[in-house]
This record gives sequence, structure tokens and C-alpha cells, in this order.
Amino acid sequence: MTGHRPRKRFGQNFLHDPGVVQRIVTAVDAGPDDVVVEIGPGRGALTRPLLERAGTLHVVELDRDLVPALERLAGENPRLIVHAADALRFDFCAIAPAGGKLKVVGNLPYNISTPLLFHLMEQLHCIGPMHFMLQKEVVERMAAGPGSKTYGRLSVMIQYHCRVTPLFQVGPGAFRPPPKVDSMVVRLEPRPEPPAGEVPTRALAAVVRAAFGQRRKTLRNTLKGLLDEEAIRAAGIDPATRPENVSLEGFAALARQYAARR
Repeated sequence: MTGHRPRKRFGQNFLHDPGVVQRIVTAVDAGPDDVVVEIGPGRGALTRPLLERAGTLHVVELDRDLVPALERLAGENPRLIVHAADALRFDFCAIAPAGGKLKVVGNLPYNISTPLLFHLMEQLHCIGPMHFMLQKEVVERMAAGPGSKTYGRLSVMIQYHCRVTPLFQVGPGAFRPPPKVDSMVVRLEPRPEPPAGEVPTRALAAVVRAAFGQRRKTLRNTLKGLLDEEAIRAAGIDPATRPENVSLEGFAALARQYAARR
């Protein structure tokens, strides 16, 4: 699958380094009983080796110029199913195995990585381990802990749903065209139980969004309109605390206060 020029509007940087491909395929660890979904297969660098291992491989590709080559490959192998679709609107649960979960993998375009991650978080009841190539900075934000400059909304929301394990860094030379930033492969494992106890997800999302909307201000100011000082204290947190210093458990407690007062 060569000859297609990467398109800027799709944020395409095609992976071509066989060593990196092998490391990702090994990390995914697909077997003959697994149903795997690859998001943004592009020219198929990951698709072919994944197909050798997985029971069924679905690929979701937005760029219609890339679809015919993928469909030709599917014509040679019925275990490959091609979806010409936008992953941001795709119903992943519709292709999950009955009583089982999907393994998800992808070299994600930088311009859609965050909204796509949030879209996947809404479908975790049918999704198992996920492996993504992302901008290094995004992975650092996902994995950051309280007190870090990179700790924010993405850190809290992803860590509430998943264990985040950065695996290895990938330099620009592994792609065509080379991006201007380093990349990183990360493993996301959906948690069987939330680390901070069950919290209404919408309440958590509302509190976290408001808190980090003005990250240099204190919770007393950022949560005004959602929670008063008494409610913040009832969550066990000093209203003079800045959001970057609040743990995942702290945000869960704030979200419970918010849900109880709505």
C-alpha cells in the first residue's frame, strides 16, 4: 500500500519503521481468539502483521483514497473487515464479540487524539486493552500525577477509567513525513473498578473541566457556580487548593458533592 501522499487535513504521518511496528504488534499480543480494531490503518504497516496474529481484524479508515487498497487486502483475507468511517463517530461496541471485548490499536493523528480518547472512554464496557501511538506530550499528560505541570483534565479523566502505561518513545524518523515532535506508544487498560470508587461520570467531567479551566486559580474560584466552599470542604479539600494539586480521589469526592447537590 504505497504511493498515497499523506494528507495534512487528516494529520497523517505514516509509520514505516519495521522495528517499531514489531514492538507495537508484540505489545498488542493479539491471538487467534481476539477481535482487534485498528484505528487509522493508513498504508497498512501495522495491518498486515496484526492480521497474521488476530482472529478478526477490523480497520477504521477515514481517508477514502486509502480504502480501496485495504479492501483488496480484505479480499485476500476474509478475517479483515474494512470500515470507511470516522473513528470519532464510530460505534465500537457494534463490532465487539458477544460476551468479549475488543483489543484496540492505532497510530492516532495528533489533531484528533484527545477527542478520540474521550469517545473510547464512553464505550469501555466493550473494550479491553488499548495500544496507541500518540504525541509524546499527550502521553505525558495522560500519565501525569498531582503536582505536575502536565497534570490536568486529560490525566484525571483517563486515569479514572484506565491504567496508563507509557511503553516506549518513537523518533520522527519512524514516520513519513517525519512529524516535528517525538511520539510515544502507550498502553491503556480499562479498570475493572474505578480507583476512587463509583462516581457519576458526567459529574466528574463537569467538575474537572471547570477546575482546570483556569488552572492557576484556586478551587474556590474555579468551581464557583458548581460548588461553594462548604461543599469543597465536605469533600475533604481546602478551597484554597489549586486544581493541579488535587488527586484523582479528591476530584471523585468533589464530583460526589456536585452530584448530591444537583
